[in-house]
This record gives sequence, C-alpha cells and structure tokens, in this order.
Amino acid sequence: MLSARVLTVADIKKEMAKIGVDPYGIKLMAGKADLLVIKIESIDHRAANILKQEMLSLGGETACSRGVMSLQQGKAPILLLGTPAQYRKLIFKLMYQPFGLKEFSAHLKTTIDNYFQKIKKVQIMGILNVTPDSFFDGGKYFASELAVSRALEMIKEGADIIDIGGESSRPGSTPVSVQEELARILPIVKALTKKTKVPISIDTYKSEVANTCLAQGACIINDISALRFDRRMAKAAVKYKAKVVLMHMQGTPRRMQKDPHYHDVVSEVFQFLEERIQYAASQGLARGNLIIDPGIGFGKTLKHNLALLQKLSEFRSLGVPILLGVSRKSMIGNILGNDPDKRLTGSLAAAAWGYLQGANILRVHDVHATKELLKVLEAVKSVK
Repeated sequence: MLSARVLTVADIKKEMAKIGVDPYGIKLMAGKADLLVIKIESIDHRAANILKQEMLSLGGETACSRGVMSLQQGKAPILLLGTPAQYRKLIFKLMYQPFGLKEFSAHLKTTIDNYFQKIKKVQIMGILNVTPDSFFDGGKYFASELAVSRALEMIKEGADIIDIGGESSRPGSTPVSVQEELARILPIVKALTKKTKVPISIDTYKSEVANTCLAQGACIINDISALRFDRRMAKAAVKYKAKVVLMHMQGTPRRMQKDPHYHDVVSEVFQFLEERIQYAASQGLARGNLIIDPGIGFGKTLKHNLALLQKLSEFRSLGVPILLGVSRKSMIGNILGNDPDKRLTGSLAAAAWGYLQGANILRVHDVHATKELLKVLEAVKSVK
C-alpha cells in the first residue's frame, strides 16, 4: 500500500537521515524547504528592481507592483521570498550595490539572525493586582499581607517573575496619584525582596513610582506607554539597569476602546515597537534589557487582537523578547461568551498559541495551570 504524508520543515532532516541520505545531501536539500517571506514596508523602486534580479539569480523571488517594475512608483512595499541560504548570499551581494542596498543588507542580516534566535526557556510572569478595580482580581489582594501571600504562592507554583500593579489599566479606568499607587505596592515590594530572589516587575508608567520601587529591589518596569507618558522613565531604567517592557497601546486606558482603528494592525504595531526600541536605545537602555508586548486588548478590537496573535512570530525579527498578556481578557470572553472567572480554558489556549509562535514571557493569572501547559508543550517539543 502506498503511503504519503506531508512533512514539516522541522521533520525533514530527521526523515532524510532515516532513509539514508548522505549528510552533505541533507544539509543541501533541507535548506531548500525552509522558505522565508520578508516584507519591506517601503523601498526605492530602483533598489527593488535590483533586489528582483538578484533574488531571481539565486532561485528566489521578489513580489512587487507593476509600477515598481516600470520605475513609475517612487517608493513601495515589496515581498522577498527565499530560503535562509539564499538570503545569506543576497546579503553579501547587496554590500556592493547602490540606492541604499548596502545599508539594507546589514538590516536584512540582523532581521534574519533575530528571527532564528533560539528561545532558551519560556518564562511565566505572575500577575499581582493590588487594586480595587482590576477586571479579574480587583480587590482580592488589596491588603498587603494577602498580596504577599499570593505572590509567594505563585512563586511556589512556578512563576519566574512577579508583576505588581497598583493602578488598573482596564478599559475605562481612571488614573491614580503617585502617592496612592506607591501606598498600594511599595510595602509588597519591600516584603517580597526580603523573602524571594524571583525578579519583581512593577506595572507602572510613572517614573517616580518606578524609581522608588527599583530602589527597594524591583528590577523590571512594565510600562504600558512604552516610555511615552513619562519622559523620565527611561532615566530611571538606566540608573538602576532595569529591564523595560515596551507595550503598544492606542490612546489611554480611559479611552483606548473608543472605536480603535488601524489600516494594518500588525504592520503598525510592529513599526511602533521598532521605533520604541530605537528610542529606548537612544536614551541609554541596553538592548538586552528590552522586552516588547503587542498590547492585546489595549486599543484593539477582537479582530485586531486575533490578527496580532496570528502573526506573533513576525515580532521575533525585532530581536528582543516578546511578552504576551492574554490571560482572562475580554478577547477570550468575546470568543467564548463568558465572564472573566470562566476564561481559564481560553486563556490556556491563547498561551499555547503564544508559545508555539515564539513568545518568551507569558503574563498570566493562573500560574499553576500555565506551568503544566508548558511542561506538556516542552515534552512534545523535546522528542528527538
């Protein structure tokens, strides 16, 4: 009986070895199956035509409009279609070409290197909201002793990071003062840094709050504004050599869900995060201390959120860790038609998708369940 099945790229090398293909042949042929499509948002039409010819000569392709090919369209987006091996040859050839292609070759190399960077371990960030009005656990851990106890419980369950928030950022929420935010979170930071070595993250966009908590041993700033709301935040991060989560948000928490609109949500969020990485670096933050978050639920409709999840792997090419926060959010409720306390299954499904797409950090309410999910996924992934 004839049996046929479609193999994934990851399986090709193993299957070739099983049927006795020569090792050199495996290396040569496996690379031809690993097609990588790269979108360039805007490039000079002359450079695009050179790219077209160079990619064709290497066995790849360049997709562009007729206007670009006829040199009638000044700048336009294009798609490159090739294998990593073809791109490596292209990078070398472009180093000697005009119209900005020499600079582009360096950027292309960085993009590909970033995309294929291996993830050592997916970390779990446990959410600790010490607010009376957060959408899921508001009021549960408002008392400091309960909050500390919950944080230690999450660490026992497997949390790699504890993220403490003293101001709700749910849609429609209103800001609180620096004094009120510190009164909520500072006692917890002081207590936890004495009881555990697990990194403490502060969910704030206020530099005064960040400075005070970093001085007490916190080491991560989770800034929903990506350093935009308080220009002194970058200085605080540099002073304490803190890691910073740069999150995308359209508008402010109070108004972000008032008819959010995008022409291309994935491209726009990608470009925003790329710009914020560059800004952070210009302020003296080490690239190795930056983390990005596409901001699921922050100024986005259900369709926007799903598009970002679907294309999450594309953000790997920015070269910094990806944080994904979907836990019990309204996106899950909109799909399943249920309340926050019934969204565990949906949250785990989204977390699994994030893992498969290359997320480095999962920000969750349910640490124990997420830890078990990751154990299963890692077991499947590790089979040789």
